[in-house]
Amino acid sequence: MTTLEAFYAAEAAFLTEGAGFEEMARHLADDIVMDQAPSLPYGGRWQGHAGFRDFLTAMEASWDGLWFDEQRFLAEGDRIVVYSRGRLRARRTGRVLETSLLQWISFRDGLITEFRPYYHDTAAVLAVLSEEA
Repeated sequence: MTTLEAFYAAEAAFLTEGAGFEEMARHLADDIVMDQAPSLPYGGRWQGHAGFRDFLTAMEASWDGLWFDEQRFLAEGDRIVVYSRGRLRARRTGRVLETSLLQWISFRDGLITEFRPYYHDTAAVLAVLSEEA
């Protein structure tokens, strides 16, 4: 839990304050995998530190703010399921999305090895990112 909480704080600082990737990277295994819904602008499978950095660059192109209003954790062995409710601000439109998602997160040797986010509504994500009103 300590690793995950530190990672989330570093991720929020990256998106909202322009903090560097290095603080996040120290919590990630070398073979980290991020699997995002393919319909999203930052969708697909991102692997390794370089891939994860590319994912963040793609995500940063979409969002310039991330705030968690609620998080709940369910841990079992080397996996944690996280329920997150929060807000994201779209970079191009300035609109804010209030949403929730579940993340399946795996660990090995105290480092994060995999993220699998499951969005409540990817259509809502796309609508907030769209420049069409």
